[in-house]
Amino acid sequence: MSHVNNLESQHNDPAFANVWQELKWRGLVHVSTDETELEKLLAGDPITYYCGFDPTAPSLHLGNLVQLLVMRRLQLAGHKPLGLVGGSTGLIGDPRPTAERTLNTKDTVAEWVGYLQGQVRRFLSFEGENPARMVNNLDWTAPLSAIDFLREIGKHFRVGTMLRKDAVASRLNSDEGISYTEFSYQILQGMDYLQLFRDYDCALQTGGSDQWGNLTSGTELIRKVEGKSVHALGTPLITNSDGTKFGKSEGNAIWLDPEMCSPYTFYQFWLNTADADVVDRLKVFTFLSRAEIEALGESVAERPFAREGQKKLAFEVTSLVHGVEATEKVIAASAALFGNGDLTVLDERTLEAATAELPSATIGADGLGIIDLLVASGLSDSKSAARRTVGEGGAYVNNTKVSDPDAVIAQDQLLHGRYLLLRRGKKNLATIEVSA
Repeated sequence: MSHVNNLESQHNDPAFANVWQELKWRGLVHVSTDETELEKLLAGDPITYYCGFDPTAPSLHLGNLVQLLVMRRLQLAGHKPLGLVGGSTGLIGDPRPTAERTLNTKDTVAEWVGYLQGQVRRFLSFEGENPARMVNNLDWTAPLSAIDFLREIGKHFRVGTMLRKDAVASRLNSDEGISYTEFSYQILQGMDYLQLFRDYDCALQTGGSDQWGNLTSGTELIRKVEGKSVHALGTPLITNSDGTKFGKSEGNAIWLDPEMCSPYTFYQFWLNTADADVVDRLKVFTFLSRAEIEALGESVAERPFAREGQKKLAFEVTSLVHGVEATEKVIAASAALFGNGDLTVLDERTLEAATAELPSATIGADGLGIIDLLVASGLSDSKSAARRTVGEGGAYVNNTKVSDPDAVIAQDQLLHGRYLLLRRGKKNLATIEVSA
């Protein structure tokens, strides 16, 4: 399902006369070709631009989301996007700083191309006066022989220049070295830009600043082959104010696919944003206006305990990626865990995601006495402690207080036929899964 309509209503911000100034205010310009010319180009008639995404995994992640939202901002400004999913470059993968990539099979890459195309489509509009188009670089590389590739494309690249690219240089200085396959990646990406320039008059490529060497390989190739000047824009790599790596939670990447990162986990990631990072994240990852973001910035500074900035950030980004309905389910789940909502209305997947980090235990259907449950879950370290908890009114099952120490939970009280949420006091939670 596309969430493009959510973006439309939030884009018209009178604070910006042109999209280039908006991108700069949002901190999305780290490096570019001729800035004056690029600003003039984006303020004029619609241009065609592209960004590429390689299927080196079955889903895009938060780093890719930065690029998707830059593409959408440019489209909302009237320009024409090309979403490239690299069916050929994905068979190789761009050089990583430390080690060679493991090559995936052609069938795997082809399958992932389809997944990524579906994700890209959700952030762009394929209708209207400046509709987006999807392209796959396998379409123009597959028919090309090795001899034709070397004669028509390879001859325009100088090895000395290629060696100086950051990604290549760092690998050359490592123990791993770099294969000819990954060394050639920048040639393939440069060829993509040339092909899209020829086919669509594409005049701008966007990407992360760590891709700058690959971006400029295309601008240089077009200059040499066609004698024309085109542009590239590199966005900064997002970092946390405390120096930790952005885009990971508990060491795991935050993926856009809900099967790989649940909407609940996704929402919680944004909700846990540090105060020092909230305003920057609102600028990059939402379509809120400048006035709205500045107001939220004031709230974060003056009333940090209210966490208004984090709540708005989490709602906006989760809605963009997973839709408003899924986001509202997540918020309901968060509230229900602590007794402020109805657990029975949560679907099983949302419930599982919301309770995934809680202490848990599995017991048989004959062990559903409240005392046994409290001990099995670890919320009480002994039966006598469990009895005290019940006697003091601190025991809850599925948000319902249990006052009788001899109470046995009925089968029809199980959530989705197998789960119980236990709570001791206000904040100590655990889950029980009842085996058949």
